[in-house]
Amino acid sequence: MDVGHDRRHSSASPQGGRVGNARWPARTQRLLEASYHHCVEGLQEPLRRCLGEFEKQLFALAERAHHAGEQQDCFASRQHVLQGRTAYTQRFMERLGSVFNDIDRASAAPPATHPKPWQALTLVDPGEQEVSMTLEQLGARGEVRHASVLYELGHRLAVLVGAPPLEGQALPLGPYALARACHEASAELELPLPHQLLLLQHFDQWVLQALAPLYDIINAQLQGDGILPQLRSIPIPRHVGKRARPATAGSTGAAGEPAATGTATAHAGGAGAGPTGGSGAPIEVLESLRDLLARQRASQSGISGQAVGRAASEQELQSALGALQQHLAQVTDQAGRELRSAARLREELLAQLNVGKPGDAPRTQLSDEQGDKVELVARLFEQLGQQLQQGGNAHQLLGSLQLPVLRMAVADRGFFEKREHPARRLLDTVTAAANDWLDGSDDESNRPLATKLEQLVSRASQEPPSAGLYTTLLADIEHHLALLTRKAQAAERRHVEAAQGRERLDQARHRAGELMAERFAQSPPRGLLRALLDRAWSDVLALTLLRHGEDSEAFGMQLAITDQLLGRLPVGDRLQLQAEVESGLQQIGMHVEEAVQVAQRLLGAGKPDPAVELPSATDLALRLKQHQRLGQLQSTPQHEPAAAAQPDPAPAPSPRERSIEQHLRELPFGSWFEFVDPGTGTIARRKLAWHSPMSGRCLLVSRRGQRGEEMSLAQLAHEVASGRACEVPAQPESLLDRAWRSLTGSLRQTTASRRPTPPEAARR
Repeated sequence: MDVGHDRRHSSASPQGGRVGNARWPARTQRLLEASYHHCVEGLQEPLRRCLGEFEKQLFALAERAHHAGEQQDCFASRQHVLQGRTAYTQRFMERLGSVFNDIDRASAAPPATHPKPWQALTLVDPGEQEVSMTLEQLGARGEVRHASVLYELGHRLAVLVGAPPLEGQALPLGPYALARACHEASAELELPLPHQLLLLQHFDQWVLQALAPLYDIINAQLQGDGILPQLRSIPIPRHVGKRARPATAGSTGAAGEPAATGTATAHAGGAGAGPTGGSGAPIEVLESLRDLLARQRASQSGISGQAVGRAASEQELQSALGALQQHLAQVTDQAGRELRSAARLREELLAQLNVGKPGDAPRTQLSDEQGDKVELVARLFEQLGQQLQQGGNAHQLLGSLQLPVLRMAVADRGFFEKREHPARRLLDTVTAAANDWLDGSDDESNRPLATKLEQLVSRASQEPPSAGLYTTLLADIEHHLALLTRKAQAAERRHVEAAQGRERLDQARHRAGELMAERFAQSPPRGLLRALLDRAWSDVLALTLLRHGEDSEAFGMQLAITDQLLGRLPVGDRLQLQAEVESGLQQIGMHVEEAVQVAQRLLGAGKPDPAVELPSATDLALRLKQHQRLGQLQSTPQHEPAAAAQPDPAPAPSPRERSIEQHLRELPFGSWFEFVDPGTGTIARRKLAWHSPMSGRCLLVSRRGQRGEEMSLAQLAHEVASGRACEVPAQPESLLDRAWRSLTGSLRQTTASRRPTPPEAARR
């Protein structure tokens, strides 16, 4: 059977089956067929819902079309979808199957040689470019969303077909491959470009976002069949691009903006990803916010009305904003990158609109809608700035983005209506990335991301505002963040595995120390033998216990050697015992020459070389005491000489600290904490990546997966109790969502506080 063909819809290709059987072993063929079968089963329902919602959206667009031609296009596309949905699903599965068949060729194919730009110049079709950018955006966003399971799936499928780790477009089940299969399968539907993009949006919402269960099933099947059973990926919670499902009618809007109030309430059908909701009516979010602004102004006293003058046209306003951008780009001090209030923005825009006019000439003013948009964007940025950490790079980037986003908001009212508007998503992504990843320092690890964000903001400032520009910038930064997340995930995984290894080593050393202490109580050694057993041979026991287990034959042999050295068992062959001691000492890192000297001085088997003088027993005992213990750099030695100074015992924890420690033990891995430096007041965020349920040792890492402070859960509880650390609760909303909610909340609160008290309430 060829995995690239679905037998439930048509007959399999005999030739394709022979190709698959010729390239892959029987086990690989079986597992790939099973994986493809899971895809066919798992994607049927999401594809059906995707096409169903797409058909409903086309019908709603046709009903609201302003022109007969636009309405006819919607009805034609809807008819094509209704007639060809079965064939579309079959083509999708066939294209997905062809990617499965070429799974080992995609990663091995040499990179295509493209002519240099100055050797071949071609015109790019804007439609193809927009589709290509949309596919890239869907793939990048899907990889970030499912990074953890995709990492495991890519490695397991790569091992299965003998290829390097599969990622990106080489992964047949990845978001890139699925999005491209969706687009290629829709070619025979003959959809116009806007409807192609709309179908891809629905595919992202109903298929790509619902891939996690399918990935888990295939990973579990491959893992159960012995494909990298120990591979695991540490999930890193995402704070960028994470969005909840749209709200329904009567609830709060998509980004915390209110459902339309007053006259606009009649238009609030449902908040969809686009300007229309499930009922087909747009949500007039902008009108709702303007209504709240008007009520706030009416409730405040001493607010003068707008000066009389001609209202600026859209072109004039864009020219004034562009001139203001150019002026600020030439300002290199901090004032050029700070957030501007609504009053300051209005003042600077009016100055640009009237520059060069005589003093007695009529002044150009902002229209009511233009002024409201400027004030709303300024307040949104003010609320967003309050959500950011102090001392980072996010505030400067936010100030640099204020005018470009304002230009987009003025030109496209969809900025206020659409939660998934590219400018809004870019603003959310950039501020969250700078707030989470950059700490304000000039550290080498911060420079690539800081440079990327600066280039992105610079391009947004220099080019005219458009949805295509912000879509391109968004895909670029999401791809960069996906790479950072993978690197952080890999670094964190290495630290967790190292911490778990140290934990197992400590347990093995502790058990070896117990067994050694039992023997010392019955047969106490002295001199060189005591130093050997206490400082070196206990590490040999711990290493053997760690590798083979306590019930293994190898560990039993090492215990027998220990008993022979202590005289608890007779020594049959001293030369063989000496060789075993030398081998054991070399396993824990002792040099060959030093191991031979210790064994010869202790056992004296064989004829020593008369030309070589052995060190004295006292000298060898001193060397053993100074020998670096196994794992000494990572953990504290368990067996120190009795004369060594012991640190002062830590004070007993208070009841509050014990309660906090119990709470910390129940926290899931991935919880975040903030640590405050008492001297400088700087705040550092660390993630609880792992903790031991036995020793209480915990591992804290930075956002980039780098190892942070070493402490135990008891010490962390003490830091929390003393106020030098605090747990950061998980935020269900993004930075921009919280800013929108704060903005609308402040408008409503101000309006409610200024509302006159009813007589009945006043009497009560």
